[in-house]
Amino acid sequence: MKPAKIGIDAGGSLLKMAFEEQGQIHYKNYLIDELDNSMNWLKMTAADAEVALTGGKAEYLKKEYFQNALIFPEFESSSIGASYLLKQDGLSYQNFILSIIGTGTSICLNSGGKISRVSGSGIGGGTLMGLGRLLTGEKDFTRLVSLAGSGKAENADIMVNDIYSPFDSPIDGSLTASNFGKIKDDQISKEDKAASLTNMIAETIVLLSTQAAVRNQIDDIIYIGSTLRQNAPLKHLLEKYTAMVGKKPVFIQNGAYCGALGALLS
Repeated sequence: MKPAKIGIDAGGSLLKMAFEEQGQIHYKNYLIDELDNSMNWLKMTAADAEVALTGGKAEYLKKEYFQNALIFPEFESSSIGASYLLKQDGLSYQNFILSIIGTGTSICLNSGGKISRVSGSGIGGGTLMGLGRLLTGEKDFTRLVSLAGSGKAENADIMVNDIYSPFDSPIDGSLTASNFGKIKDDQISKEDKAASLTNMIAETIVLLSTQAAVRNQIDDIIYIGSTLRQNAPLKHLLEKYTAMVGKKPVFIQNGAYCGALGALLS
């Protein structure tokens, strides 16, 4: 690999990289635990490349590895990368909510190209990994996603239907009344616990995202971030709940790399 330009988004859990090579943009990611090995390898293989950094560990990477690198603000980089990828998909929005689901979740307003963070939560991919391990004993992301896809959240959650039974509910009975409310013993399966956790994460993110959308009179919510990569259960729930409140959920191919791509393009 001998790229001419490299954009790196150094987050709390992952290093995401976008690089230009022979006129094409390619993507890679590394666990943050592999930071030293991956950056030393990059310095050797792409010594002459221009490097642009963003994310929480950008200052550290600049100090330790790429003293000549430029640092770009995280949310602006994500917005630039998202807008670029949307156009690649034939989509274009003047105003949208950008929900960045990484270790935590940041919810940003893009208004005519200007980006500002309007909300957020500590619930995100870090919650899936940390609480998922406590609930199931599993520490592998792919394994947790697989468990969630096989489980049923309603076996662990108290649903609105459960509250009103045997009478009809005045609101959608399939909504959650209490996350994990049915867990009173060890009879709930790993699959159901993982599904309940994924449901809680999705509900929280959609609640905050749609509140921001309503407040700013916006219909489109763009969901990006590394937590969505190969995570069909979370994506399905985000789609379901966003549509339920009358907003349009949008997902981008390579959306996990928006920050790195935005830094590269900047």
